Amino acid sequence: MSRAMIEAYYAAFNAANPEGMMACLTDDIEHRVNEGGIRRGMEKFAEFCSHMGVSYREELKDMEIFVNEAGTRGAAEFTVHGEYLQTDPGLPEAKGQKYILPAGAFFDLRDGKISRVTTFYNLNDWIAQVSA
Repeated sequence: MSRAMIEAYYAAFNAANPEGMMACLTDDIEHRVNEGGIRRGMEKFAEFCSHMGVSYREELKDMEIFVNEAGTRGAAEFTVHGEYLQTDPGLPEAKGQKYILPAGAFFDLRDGKISRVTTFYNLNDWIAQVSA
């Protein structure tokens, strides 16, 4: 079940379906964003998805998912294939730049849903790609 929930979460991500992603989460989701703060709760997660949907178009490929035997923790490694659509404050100007970026995430799972998502990627690599 835990692996299936992470797979469903990323299938919804690749389908640009934030409602499908949120269906995989607990109401008290803890979302830890690379180089950013901690967002707690479904409302903050929805705000993040809304912002990302405007600024970026991304598809995750080469997905590998790992889950511990207890089904309480998981991880995923993947490659982000993206396009930078609208300038994100504090980042380089968006001009439709494309990028390919290795990334990963860690999960806590509770009661059959995802209760924590922590995402990691190399921000300097991304900045270099969109600044070229």
